Amino acid sequence: MTERLYYNDSFLYDFTAQVLDTRELSRSDNQSTWTIKLDRTAFYPSSGGQPFDTGTLIAASKSGVQLEVEVQDVSEDDDGEIWHRVNKVVPPGAAIRGLIDVERRRDHMQQHTGQHLLSAAFIDLLGAKTVSFHLGDQISSIDLDQSTLPRPDLLRVEKLANQVIGEDRPIRVRYATREQAQQMGVRKLPERTGEIRLIDIENFDLNACGGTHARTTGQIGGLLLRRIEKVKQGARVEFLCGMRAVAAARADFELLAETAALYPCSPADLPGNIAKQREEARQIQKREARLLAELAELKAAQMLGEATIAPPGRRLFAQVLEERDAAFIKLLAQKLTRESSAVVAVFGSLQGAPALVFACSADVEINMGALLRELVTAAGGRGGGAKDFAQGGVPDVVALKSVIDRAVLKIQRS
Repeated sequence: MTERLYYNDSFLYDFTAQVLDTRELSRSDNQSTWTIKLDRTAFYPSSGGQPFDTGTLIAASKSGVQLEVEVQDVSEDDDGEIWHRVNKVVPPGAAIRGLIDVERRRDHMQQHTGQHLLSAAFIDLLGAKTVSFHLGDQISSIDLDQSTLPRPDLLRVEKLANQVIGEDRPIRVRYATREQAQQMGVRKLPERTGEIRLIDIENFDLNACGGTHARTTGQIGGLLLRRIEKVKQGARVEFLCGMRAVAAARADFELLAETAALYPCSPADLPGNIAKQREEARQIQKREARLLAELAELKAAQMLGEATIAPPGRRLFAQVLEERDAAFIKLLAQKLTRESSAVVAVFGSLQGAPALVFACSADVEINMGALLRELVTAAGGRGGGAKDFAQGGVPDVVALKSVIDRAVLKIQRS
């Protein structure tokens, strides 16, 4: 069984070992991928929501030249053996020097230790238990068994976690049997027998875990809560620790500063200015809607006054309004058909995506919804509606004009 050096020293990133086994995984375009088992390793395999370490293996070749091999992935098989996926072959028996990617390891340790701290704070203040943990390339998250997490409570949890970080409490690795761990008050025990590895944050949290962690809470470097969303089992809380939190805070500030410069104002004044602008936009939209309705009403009155009655006693309006949008032709059709009798309207709009509106007065015995659906479907579009009003769209101008022409013929024959 591979000796796991990271179990007792999470900061170990330079070690020596011997290759026990080498296997070829795949071959393509004269390139092979290999997997290597060592007698001891400080590389962490993907496990418990924490991603694998990357780095380099350095060995001496048969010619005595130093061979550097990139460690691309680290995994654990069903027998508990750890395998390192590499881009070059290293023969069994070779002595190697392993170098862990320090920045990646430190980042994972900060996020993982921060998760322990955060989960303990949620239990301590809200009684919310962690269901699962995910450490991603950009964002980490925990899923809690509570769906309701008021903002003031979240801020309390974040504050407590950062207080413990500021106190720089020691973090120790301990080992115990399952019975001993239960008596010690471990937060969550795994479903396994034998010796259990425990991570002890002094006077704050004791939890079973096989991952890599900081030596003190101060090395977490700070914790920042981000987005909260509801999930099936409760709530998902995204968080950042250490340099990730610093980078996110810097990106947020730059974004706020850039946005504030558009007004211009200070970032603190953005909420008030945005609220004011949104209210002004709402008032403008209301005025525009009133003006559009008045214009449609005037246009409808003009059209009704100029129209002639055709057999069988109807007034048919069929027109493509190239400079009007779908909202206007809808209003116009409604003004024509809901305030007059024996009126049929077939309108098209070319402002934006080609749109169609079919409408008729209540006394006209034509199913406009069925008619529109039939014609736009045949033209490669979509649409439908009720007997007296329907709307839809087609792919292009040619199809729109064709639909209107065919609609007029069908209406005239009905």
